[in-house]
Amino acid sequence: MNTDKLTYLNAMNIQTWQLKNKDAAYAPVIMAETSWEALRTAVMNCTACGLDKSRTQTVFGIGNQDADLMIIGEAPGFHEDQQGEPFVGRAGQLLNGMLEAIGLDRNRVYIANILKCRPPNNRDPLPEEVSLCTAFLEQQIALVKPKLLLALGRIAAQYLLKNKSALTQLRGKIFQYNTTPLISTFHPAYLLRSPADKSKAYQDLHLVLRTLKELGDK
Repeated sequence: MNTDKLTYLNAMNIQTWQLKNKDAAYAPVIMAETSWEALRTAVMNCTACGLDKSRTQTVFGIGNQDADLMIIGEAPGFHEDQQGEPFVGRAGQLLNGMLEAIGLDRNRVYIANILKCRPPNNRDPLPEEVSLCTAFLEQQIALVKPKLLLALGRIAAQYLLKNKSALTQLRGKIFQYNTTPLISTFHPAYLLRSPADKSKAYQDLHLVLRTLKELGDK
């Protein structure tokens, strides 16, 4: 790792570790007191899984950093990689519509992905990529302290719940991610391909709304 970069990260209370190979890839180990600015910088500088070689830019997250609801997807796609923002393009437009259907908008929630870099050709994230990116998402959740998590799609739901069941078995129920309630529903990109399931997603969103009301404001 570049000495100046290591000094900079350490000054922000971000410890780093060197991967056990001859490459210069590294991943920060996020400290409990890490700030949003420090976390964003750590994401931008991370080369641990190799996706930095094909990304245009990292996709950190966006929205209300004090949100009651945090939405988590699996990984950036083409448009996200180009714009540096999660859930843009047609899938993002559908997500906006889904939120509006329950009286929310993306300015009131926080949105992030498990991976912060786009996998080539929008393939599914690899287990080692998910493992190496985990600390970033966990720290985002710790900083937001949401009342409720909403996992979009099979990969996000299975990862967060450590459960390999089909999404059809996970949706429509309230689980726990550590101590935070979690609800799963279909990914907007899937709903664009399978519009017949939009009614089921609508049911899930009403479960989200009811749960938020039961949990109350922060």
